[in-house]
Amino acid sequence: MRQPTSEGVYRRKDSIYWWISTTLPNGKRLRQSTGTEDKYEAQAFLAKIKLDSYREHHFGIKPQRSWQEAVVRFLAVKTTLRDVKGYQGICRRLDFYLGHLMLNQINGDVIWNIVQGELKRGNKIATVNRHLALTRAILRMARDEWQWIDSMPKIRLLSGEAERDRWLSHEEADRLIAECPPHLAAMVKFALSTGCRAREITGLEWSRVDLERRTAWLDQTKNGTPRGVPLNQDAIAVLEQLQGTHPKYCFTFKGHPIKFAVTNNAWYAAVERASLVDFRFHDLRHTWASWHRQAGTSCDELKDLGGWKSRVMVDRYAKFATEHLTVAASRIESGRTANVIDMVTFMSRQESQKACA
Repeated sequence: MRQPTSEGVYRRKDSIYWWISTTLPNGKRLRQSTGTEDKYEAQAFLAKIKLDSYREHHFGIKPQRSWQEAVVRFLAVKTTLRDVKGYQGICRRLDFYLGHLMLNQINGDVIWNIVQGELKRGNKIATVNRHLALTRAILRMARDEWQWIDSMPKIRLLSGEAERDRWLSHEEADRLIAECPPHLAAMVKFALSTGCRAREITGLEWSRVDLERRTAWLDQTKNGTPRGVPLNQDAIAVLEQLQGTHPKYCFTFKGHPIKFAVTNNAWYAAVERASLVDFRFHDLRHTWASWHRQAGTSCDELKDLGGWKSRVMVDRYAKFATEHLTVAASRIESGRTANVIDMVTFMSRQESQKACA
């Protein structure tokens, strides 16, 4: 491998591209590929790096960074997250609007184009909001963590997004369980008993379960924070039936860990046979939370049970608990209206008193 003897562009035997070697004004030594086979383009790339570094070091002028550079770094930061593939898909769609822009070129008009373009494609408000939320997250990271930009446009999510409110009655849940194959029925029962998400269930190991203490410890949670899950008798019954089926994992299929998506053909077939419409596996968690609120579990208790970090996501289930309003609702029951004023009679009396006066 040929090493550079002086600053400039050079070739390496293991690369088809030109490489650069230079010392920046801040004293940092830089050696990297230019990504081009053209020597003149490589020289221009080196000149730009030197100019940007000089302006930043002496005048505090930050070098311009592109949206694509920000996306690459953002995805690298998020690579360990379960939702990284979803981020990648949205970034690919955003590339149509932002792929040719530098970060300081992204303004309110550009954001407006994203909104209008996605709505014209027939996407729902929820889908458009996911595009906007990711754009905002990347720009915030570029501004606050990487200091690539000093400001960013204010990005507000669209109003009118319909909140999903799908949950099962106990009779519907029984129908679903009856239609599921054994391995899937066990997962459904456990989800309805604990509120655990699909990934939390498939990744649960016996080493993290203590049936005597009626507790399971999750390490593969959505927000990345391990948490304990209290096990009620229904959850314990499920786990007791599964003991001995696998040395490591609690939930398996034909003796192997479940690595595939839970919502596969078996799931959709069971949902259809149970005559359920628009029902997803994650809706089992909504069902669990709804049942808890209907049974009198407080929002604070539910927050801790479900592993939510704030009350925002829990408050959506507050509507299912009405026991605190029972007394108020009973005040106008039939036979208990003695204290209710007949407004028509009351107004007639008022008019009569005025006429007599």
